[in-house]
Amino acid sequence: GTAMLPILDNGLLIVHVGDDDGGAVRALDPGTGDEKWALPGHGPGYASPIVTVVGGVRHLVTMTDKAVLGIDAQSGRQLWTIPFPDEWNENIVTPVVAGGVLIVSGTRKGTFGYRLEQSGPQWTTRQLWNNTDLPMYMSSPVVDGNLVYGFGSKRKGQLFCIDAETGVAKWTTEGRGGTNAALQSAGPNLVVLTTDGELLVVRRTPEKYEEVKRYKLAESQTWAHPVLVPGGVLIRDATGLTLWSLK
Repeated sequence: GTAMLPILDNGLLIVHVGDDDGGAVRALDPGTGDEKWALPGHGPGYASPIVTVVGGVRHLVTMTDKAVLGIDAQSGRQLWTIPFPDEWNENIVTPVVAGGVLIVSGTRKGTFGYRLEQSGPQWTTRQLWNNTDLPMYMSSPVVDGNLVYGFGSKRKGQLFCIDAETGVAKWTTEGRGGTNAALQSAGPNLVVLTTDGELLVVRRTPEKYEEVKRYKLAESQTWAHPVLVPGGVLIRDATGLTLWSLK
């Protein structure tokens, strides 16, 4: 039931653990394991928590199996919630913040943009847009300023770039890109590893889809993120771990 990455913030180790019957977000002392605060509630989704600062408050944002939660990262007090139920509790995509807009996505809901707003001590969320044409399933997006680059689950997998303020696509690929893809930034480019073992180097630009290079690096499926190391890249496929030189 638990697939998230823990996060370190201001001396706290924060985890979201549990299962479909319930769980809790917990902040621990990383040196001793002592619990500093806990917020019980829904079980976790498969996404990982993030921290974003709005109005001087550090918001821990996490996806449960039924909602998106905003929590005061220091005290554990719940600040806001966005209902986000899914038929199979598949809230997988890690939230990101682009240009002050919170981006969340679900394969059966599409991709959403929200603004976090404060009125006195109270926090609310305001939906700015919902792009149902570009839902994400397992792949978490990459942010560049107010642009979001992601891998959509429709059309058998397509890369896209959207404007975080409007949710309008700057470009999309035709599709058939694979079951899933792992994205990360590298200099002026995106590095994209598909589940079919292809590593794509794509220019990080909103102007158009520009593929710089494509490498076939594995014959079996590749679900893990590639690891960029000096002079090369580590690829974990279904059969083993391989270091490729990029010289």
